[in-house]
Amino acid sequence: MLAAVLTLAAGLLAGSPPALAAGTSGTTSAADSYTWKNARVDGGGFVPGIVFNRSEKNLAYARTDIGGAYRWQQSSKTWTPLLDSVGWDDWGHTGVVSLASDSVDPDKVYAAVGTYTNGWDPTNGAVLRSEDRGASWKKADLPFKLGGNMPGRGMGERLAVDPNKNSVLYLGAPSGKGLWRSTDSGADWSQVTDFPNVGDYVQDATDTSGYANDNQGIVWVTFDESTGTPGNATKTVYVGVADKDNSVYRSTDAGATWSRLVGQPTGYLAHKGVLDAENGYLYLAYSDKGGPYDGGKGQLWRYATKTGTWTDISPVAEADTYYGFAGLTVDRQHPGTVMATAYSSWWPDTQIFRSTDSGGTWSQAWDYSSYPDRSNRYTMDVSSSPWLTWGADPSPPEQTPKLGWMTEALEIDPFDSDRMMYGTGATIYGTEDLTHWDGGSRFTITPMVKGLEETAVNDLAAPPSGGARLFSALGDIGGFRHTDLTEVPPMMYTSPNFTSTTSLDFAESDPDTVVRVGDLDSGPHIAFSTDNGANWFAGTDPSGVSGGGTVAAGADGSRFVWSPAGAGVQYTTGFGTSWQASSGIPSGAVVESDRADAKTFYGFKSGDFYVSTDGGATFTASSATGLPSGDSVRFKALPGTKGDVWLAGGASDGAYGLWHSADAGASWTKLTNVEEADTVGFGKAAPGASYQTLYTSAKIGGVRGIFRSTDKGATWTRVNDDAHQWGWTGAAITGDPRVYGRVYVSTNGRGVIYGDTSDTGGGDDGGGGDDGGTGPTPGGACAVTYKVTNQWPGGFQADVSLTNTGSDAWHGWSLDWTFPDGQKITAIWNAEQSQSGAAVSASDATWNANVAPGSSVTFGFTGSWTGTNGRPPAFEVGDETCAVT
Repeated sequence: MLAAVLTLAAGLLAGSPPALAAGTSGTTSAADSYTWKNARVDGGGFVPGIVFNRSEKNLAYARTDIGGAYRWQQSSKTWTPLLDSVGWDDWGHTGVVSLASDSVDPDKVYAAVGTYTNGWDPTNGAVLRSEDRGASWKKADLPFKLGGNMPGRGMGERLAVDPNKNSVLYLGAPSGKGLWRSTDSGADWSQVTDFPNVGDYVQDATDTSGYANDNQGIVWVTFDESTGTPGNATKTVYVGVADKDNSVYRSTDAGATWSRLVGQPTGYLAHKGVLDAENGYLYLAYSDKGGPYDGGKGQLWRYATKTGTWTDISPVAEADTYYGFAGLTVDRQHPGTVMATAYSSWWPDTQIFRSTDSGGTWSQAWDYSSYPDRSNRYTMDVSSSPWLTWGADPSPPEQTPKLGWMTEALEIDPFDSDRMMYGTGATIYGTEDLTHWDGGSRFTITPMVKGLEETAVNDLAAPPSGGARLFSALGDIGGFRHTDLTEVPPMMYTSPNFTSTTSLDFAESDPDTVVRVGDLDSGPHIAFSTDNGANWFAGTDPSGVSGGGTVAAGADGSRFVWSPAGAGVQYTTGFGTSWQASSGIPSGAVVESDRADAKTFYGFKSGDFYVSTDGGATFTASSATGLPSGDSVRFKALPGTKGDVWLAGGASDGAYGLWHSADAGASWTKLTNVEEADTVGFGKAAPGASYQTLYTSAKIGGVRGIFRSTDKGATWTRVNDDAHQWGWTGAAITGDPRVYGRVYVSTNGRGVIYGDTSDTGGGDDGGGGDDGGTGPTPGGACAVTYKVTNQWPGGFQADVSLTNTGSDAWHGWSLDWTFPDGQKITAIWNAEQSQSGAAVSASDATWNANVAPGSSVTFGFTGSWTGTNGRPPAFEVGDETCAVT
C-alpha cells in the first residue's frame, strides 16, 4: 500500500483548483430543498489524529489530512463531518493538521487547518474555533501556511488548550514559523518570540517543490496539568520540535521562558509526547523519520518529570527495529498502562505494543509462533467494511485484513479502559474489549469509521440501466461499483486493483460494457467489464504507458479510445488486446465518446477540440476558437443525441466558463450566465422538460456552488448551500439518469456526495436576480418545514425549508417566528436574520430572493437553548401564516 499512500500524500495536484476570476453578472434562482449524503465507502484515507475530551465521556474527534474533521456520535457509533461548510476559495482548509478539545468547556473545539505549506495551497492556514462542538465555526487567519497533507502530519498534536486556563492555547507551526500562542480562546495569535528552536528537519533537502523539503517545525505541545490550578495558566509545558538533536523543550513558568530538556535522546524525532501527571512521567515515541510512511528505526523513552531521569523503555532493541514509533497513549483510568505503535512497519504488518507497568515490560499484538506463522492477541471483524481485505490472499507472515499501516493515531478512551481507537492509512479501527489483552484472551478489532468518508474522487459515471447505480474512480483505493448508495460495497475494483483509478466510462447503449484506467506500480493500466462492473479483466497496455490518463467507451461498446500517461492517444476494437495510435490528436488530450454515434469520439488539449468519426483512428481539430487555452477542462456529450457536447473549465487569466456545441464541436456557444464552471454532467429530465437536466460545479450570479438547470442552461438553481460546500468539487459531476434531481458530486477528500431534491414537480423558475422586491406578492401562501438536525447541551442546529405554495413568484422573502423557549440564534447561513427577544425574522440572502411557485428555499442556523428546545408553533411570510410540517 506504499504507492497508494504516496498518491494521497502528494495530493491531487492536477486537480487543484485554479485561482478564481472576478465575478460577473449571472442568472440564478432559489434552491429547493436538497438532502445530502455520502455514497458509503466508510473511510478510505489516512486518519492521522484522534482526540478524546478529558472531562466529558464519549466526546471524541478525528482529523483527516485532506477531508476535514469529525465528531463521534456515541448513540449511533458514527462520525459527523464538521467542515463541510469550507468553500471553494478556502479549499485548503479541508486539511486538518491538528485538533484540540477543551477539557474545561467541552463545547469548545479548535482545528488548525491548511493543506499544503507550499504554493499548491493558495491560502494561508487558520485556526477555527467553535463553541458548539463544531456545528459552527469562527476563523482566525494565520500569517503562514499549515500542512494537513504534508510530511510529518501524523506527529502531534500541534494544537493544545491549557487544561487549567482554557483561554490559553499553543500552536506549533511548520516552515520555521515557530511556536504561537493565543490568550483569548483562539481569536488572536502571536508568536512566542522567546521560544528558542523553530526546527530544522526536512524529509528530502534535494526536493525543490516545497513539499518534501519543508521544515516540519514544531510538532506537539503537552501540558502538565498538575502544575496549575483552575483559572490559572499551567506552569509546565512541553514542546516537541522536529530537530533530531534538540527534540524536547520545557517551560516551567507558563511559557515565559523555555529550555531544552537536559539528557534527552538524540538522533531521533519525537513524534508524540504524552504526559501521565499522576505518576509524573512524560512518554515519548521516537522515529528517525518524520512519517507518516517513512521510518526505519525507533525508540520509546520515559522522562520522570520530578527527577529529570531518562529511561529507555523501548519494547525491542533498537537494532531489531525496522520502523519508528509514533502512536502513543496512556490509559487515564490506569495510568501505568501505556500503548504505542510501530507506525512504519509496512511488512508484514504494523505492530501495537502494550505495557501495564509504565513501560517496564511489554507485550505485543502479534508474535511469531513459528516463522512465518503468527500468533495474534486479537481477532479482526471487517464485515462492516469488507473491502479492507483488498481481496488479497497473502502468504504468511502477511495476513488479510492487515492490522494497519501509518498507525500514528492511537488513543485509549480516558473513561473506558476497554475502548481504544487507532487510525490507519485507510480507516479507523477500534476495540471495546481491549483489556482481554491482559487476561490472555483475544480482543476484537472492528472498523469504527462509519460516517467518516475520506476518498478523493477523480471520476464518476451513473449508468442508465443495470445493477450498478454509480461507478466511482477514486485515489488510493481504486473505486467502487455501488448497487446501493447506503451500503458499503463488498470490494473495490479488482483484477487488476489500481492504486488510483483516473478515469472510467460505460457504453451508453450497452451499460454492461465498462472500462476503467488507472495507476499501478506494475501491470496493465486498463481493465474491462462485460457485466456492468461486477467482474473485471485486464487489458493490454500499448508501449510506453506509465499511468491511467482518460478513457472513453464507444456508444455501443464495440471500441475504445484511451489517452494514457506516457503514450499518445490510442484506439482499439474489442477489449484492448491490441492498440493502434490515433493520428491528428496530441498526447495527453482528454478523450470522451459521443453517446449516440459509436464511431464518434472527442478530444481536448490546450484550447483545441478534436473530433474523430472513424472510431478514434483519426482526429481533426475543430476550427472553433475561444475555448480555454489551458488544460483544466472537462467535457461530456449528451446521452442519446449525436453531436451535443458541453464543455466546462478554464482559468482566471483567460477564458473560463461553460460552452455548448450542437454540431460535434464545429461551433460553440459560451453561456453568458455562467461566470466560471469546472464540471458538467447530465441527469434525468425534469417532469415535462424536453432536455436532460444539467449539473455543474460553477460560479453563477457571483456565488460558487453546485447548480442545476432543467431548461438547457437558460436558468440555473443552486442546489447546495453554505453549510454543504465540501471545499473543492472540480473533478467530476453527474446526475442520475434514473432519478430526477439526484446529483453526484466529487470531492477531494470527503468522498462521493449525492443530493436528492424535494422538488418532485420539476422545473426551475425563470427569474433573474433580485428585482428589489421586499416580500411575496399579495395572497401568496407558504409552507415551512422546521427540523432540529443536531442538539447538544446548551446548543442545537436546525434546518428550515420555506416553500412558495402560492400561484405567484416571490422576489424577496422574510420568514417570521417566535421561539417558545427563548432560544437564541448564534449563526445562520443562506439567510439574513434579526432577533428581538424571542421574535426572529429571517430574510433572503439576495441571491436566493426569487422563489417560483412550488419551489423552496432552505436555510439553516445554530442556536442556544436552556431547559427545553421546543419547535416554534407558527411561521409567517408577510401577512400569511404558513402551513407547518
